Amino acid sequence: MRSEMYPQPELAEFYQHVRQKTEALCKPLCIEDFGLQSMPDASPPKWHLAHTTWFFETLVLEKSLAGYQSFCPIFRVLFNSYYNAVGPQWARSERGLLSRPTVEEVFAYRQYVDRAILSLLSGGLPAQCNRLITLGLHHEQQHQELILMDLKHAFARNPLRPEYAKPKQANSGASPGGQNWIAISGGVFGFGHQDNGFCFDNEEPRHEVLMGDFEIADRMVTNLDYIEFINDGGYQRPEFWLSDGWAMAEADNWRLPLYWEAEKGGFSHFTLYGYQAVQPDMPVSHVSYYEADAFACWSRARLPSEYEWELATVRSGSKGTLMHDDQFQPRGLPSNVLDGKVHQLLGDLWEWTRSPYSPYPNYTPLPGAIGEYNGKFMCNQMVLRGGSFATPEQHIRTTYRNFFPPHSRWMFSGIRLARNVG
Repeated sequence: MRSEMYPQPELAEFYQHVRQKTEALCKPLCIEDFGLQSMPDASPPKWHLAHTTWFFETLVLEKSLAGYQSFCPIFRVLFNSYYNAVGPQWARSERGLLSRPTVEEVFAYRQYVDRAILSLLSGGLPAQCNRLITLGLHHEQQHQELILMDLKHAFARNPLRPEYAKPKQANSGASPGGQNWIAISGGVFGFGHQDNGFCFDNEEPRHEVLMGDFEIADRMVTNLDYIEFINDGGYQRPEFWLSDGWAMAEADNWRLPLYWEAEKGGFSHFTLYGYQAVQPDMPVSHVSYYEADAFACWSRARLPSEYEWELATVRSGSKGTLMHDDQFQPRGLPSNVLDGKVHQLLGDLWEWTRSPYSPYPNYTPLPGAIGEYNGKFMCNQMVLRGGSFATPEQHIRTTYRNFFPPHSRWMFSGIRLARNVG
């Protein structure tokens, strides 16, 4: 973790903004929704609200605020996610069984901790404490996106097909047209975080990599592109699939992206606005790495490496499309784009890369419990880049490294193609 030191009044303002945003995302929920856990990888909204508070209580207040009294000592176990250095954790798969504490008690817990943090921020604050609070806020912003991902999965399991938000008018922009290839010249380039702003430790250290020439698609893969793969028997043809991916697709009977249903004359899919017709020109979402890789193979292309993705983003000068409070789906391209540039790199959907999630050269985990934040997950996961429509603005940057297991489908993930030159 590296961050520019916030002046304490600004840090207090940032703290209140992030905490209020998390609670605002829960405003559309009924009380019954707060305890939903639809699978072991997802967590109930109530747990997210409590765990992000646990971070501040356990890693900041217990160490830095003299005389601090825990709100409820058992919360140290119930809402510890994976920090073995802190102590035992309640089983992830059983978070939905915690009918108590109540939602009211969890909000009281948040208020109790908020008062203590703001009290801490009103006095002299050591540099390390400033950095821990900053990390805790970026951690909570990650959970804001997770809340939407997990709720969508839970709502999709309900035959009543509940809406998280009121449907918006469908994107009526013109077709993005055929996919075009943008040439990127190779060379020796620096990668990783380099300015004074916040970054997670897995974005460092900055280092140089020798890159070959390559080409990258000027847009993301659309639903229409993916429908062609489906109609060509893509889910029934093992020659396109990695061995583990084929086994997973067969075992779980994958035939469509997550949340899709085949209907007479087309496809529909579940969204945070409820069920909608699949819009052909929007980017395909909720596909696993295995599906993305199979589609790339079918397309006679491949997925970009994370270095290729980062270089293409820097070269394009893309600023991305940032999340709006009332926007809960990808935006896609607004019109037919044929300008020789790479589009949709930031802020539509997380884009799978072919890179395994591993440490950069000379990476060293941070000491103590915070060292478990990223480092211990650098195995059996793949890197995604770019952010999604649900990613907070502060996390839309070219060096951000998201990561998930290759079979995961419930996050806001999409596909961009690359290919070799020559």
